[in-house]
Amino acid sequence: MGKRFIPDVFLFFQILFFAAAVPFLLRLKLSRVEALLEPRIPSSRGGERLEQVTEYVEMAIRAGRPLVRPGCLTRGVTRYYFFRRNGLDVSLCFGMGQIKEEFVGHCWLVKDGVPFMEERDPRPLYVEMYRISGTARRGVIPSRKTQLERSTS
Repeated sequence: MGKRFIPDVFLFFQILFFAAAVPFLLRLKLSRVEALLEPRIPSSRGGERLEQVTEYVEMAIRAGRPLVRPGCLTRGVTRYYFFRRNGLDVSLCFGMGQIKEEFVGHCWLVKDGVPFMEERDPRPLYVEMYRISGTARRGVIPSRKTQLERSTS
């Protein structure tokens, strides 16, 4: 066993247990979820374990069934939690859209104003309803009004 083996196994099991807890976590009020997801002390690491966290989240989703639910919610919340603790400045967005005459939800990460780690841009299909972010814009529902419309209403 090398020096890296034990911390890697520990990180994988942290991710696995957190991913299994996501459905229970999301039964709380969003303001409480937001407080729990944000690190108390921001890290300055800058996302050095990004690839490892991403790989372990996917492994946890595959290997953790039926305890870990597959899908964007588990993937997005788990990545957000571990990315933020590794110093990556990302936001977690929740949206709704109508696909084939049925309303469906989706969640995705945003980095530098654009969807992050998404195969396709979800913004044309889903209207953002809520955002969790470590920045000052926490929990803001984006307005589609122009600056002039906002100032007159």
